[in-house]
Amino acid sequence: MLSTTPRTTLGRKKHRAVTDRSALYAVLDEGLICHLGVVRDGVPLVLPTGYGRDGDTLYLHGSTGAASLRAAAKDLEVCVTVTLLDGIVYSRSVNNHSMNYRSAVILGQAEPVVDAEAKMHGLKVLTDHLAPGSWEHARDVNAKEFAAVSVLALDLAEASVKMRAEGPGDEPEDVEADAAWAGVLPVRTVFGTPEPSEDLSPGRPVPEHVTGREPRAGA
Repeated sequence: MLSTTPRTTLGRKKHRAVTDRSALYAVLDEGLICHLGVVRDGVPLVLPTGYGRDGDTLYLHGSTGAASLRAAAKDLEVCVTVTLLDGIVYSRSVNNHSMNYRSAVILGQAEPVVDAEAKMHGLKVLTDHLAPGSWEHARDVNAKEFAAVSVLALDLAEASVKMRAEGPGDEPEDVEADAAWAGVLPVRTVFGTPEPSEDLSPGRPVPEHVTGREPRAGA
């Protein structure tokens, strides 16, 4: 179970909170990008960031020159969010329009991964999350590239999950009037046909780890 804290306890719509830790894993494993929130020079900053999960550790990465990564590595509290959009909810009144979604919020201090072996492991986890199979297929990370990238580790101890998976919540009088269409428009993210680089040698086939990607049921 997810351990609730004052920061992860929902203030509104408490019935949408999910406390099973497996739900947190599911959201993180299905998402492709997270948003990293830090306070830099007294100003809040939220940036899209690559990530990967290994057990109860979330790995984040970016250039060593990225100010956001440097800020996150200075014993500061960070907030990481991942949202999967599953549908647009159309109601009979504009006020009751909504979304079906699954979201995760993780809070804590991101720790720089400095040990070479642990850092390489973090890079593999990140690669396997976004482009599984590439770690074994593509060229290895060289020393210059390794030195130019930062890897941070964030413990998943303090996290919350919230989701909505239902139809419109119309007022009884709007349902009775039945003056407008109501329902859910599903949203799905799917992988398209691979587009080879123009400078590939002629006839090189698309590898199976690219063609075999399964469609994702969320966004």
